[in-house]
Amino acid sequence: MTDRRLWSYKEIAAHIRVQPDTVRSYRKHGLLPPPDHVEGGRPYWYADTVRAWVASRPRNRGTT
Repeated sequence: MTDRRLWSYKEIAAHIRVQPDTVRSYRKHGLLPPPDHVEGGRPYWYADTVRAWVASRPRNRGTT
């Protein structure tokens, strides 16, 4: 089953437990996948896109 809900910076931030500005910084530095949709100049990502990105991210050093 695919999750086609669109997430903004706010939803992504809540999912990975950071501030929305951190997610904006990730995008600015090329660490976030390209948006799946842009509306009114605002980027949005499908929830599945975000989950796949999170799963592929290297884990923090020092976490077990």
